[in-house]
Amino acid sequence: MPKKHVPAKSSKRNVISPPKQKTNPERKRAASQNAPMTAAPTPGARQAPLPAKSSAPVRPTPSQAKLPAEAALSFLRDTKGSVSWHLRDMSQTLNISREEAERVVALLEIQGYVQRASGKTGEWMTTPSGETVAGAKTPRFDRETVEAALTSLRQRIEDTNRDRAAKFQITRAVAFGDFLAKGRARVQAADVGVELARKDRERTPDEIATPRSAAEGREEQHFLRLLRGRSALINMRNYSEWMGRRTHQKLL
Repeated sequence: MPKKHVPAKSSKRNVISPPKQKTNPERKRAASQNAPMTAAPTPGARQAPLPAKSSAPVRPTPSQAKLPAEAALSFLRDTKGSVSWHLRDMSQTLNISREEAERVVALLEIQGYVQRASGKTGEWMTTPSGETVAGAKTPRFDRETVEAALTSLRQRIEDTNRDRAAKFQITRAVAFGDFLAKGRARVQAADVGVELARKDRERTPDEIATPRSAAEGREEQHFLRLLRGRSALINMRNYSEWMGRRTHQKLL
């Protein structure tokens, strides 16, 4: 007669599970405010690669894949008045590779600044939000009028550099904007990037690498306003390296 199997008695242990951690709404809200400003990915949107972590902020260089936000926004500003545009338009205007243009467009799409053109494969549109953040204006000037204003500005730059009493020397000046695009009957005011150097003293390499003080910045802005004059056809800005890399017109 087979033996009847009797299960062994198991010793019961009281297992205390750790209490669920309560989420502090205020702490969660504060953390989200301190995080970098990024938009949540939308379904179907292409994810852009995250930039590599660095112990200290590094200024982008032509060899790096990261494009300054100002450069990307300058392209969006140029698209004002265009129904749609291609990746090659961005690539050619900003002088970047197609791969870099795809990465930039992916980031702009996540932020809601661009969207795919309906029914047009490979074409994109700048959204109203993109036009706003880029500072785009309705094109209302004749191209010839803008070019004439730039010709006058070029002459003022040359006269200023010959003026011994001028506080600054203009070392570089480039103009860019939608006036460089072909087939535009109306254009916006031209953007002009100007690089300045003080005439009263030479700055040391350490001073050049150091951000300008508030007082120096105000002096430069006042000088640029005087250089521009009363013209509404020109927007004067301090020069940045990306301005010389994208499509532009040299004024000096």
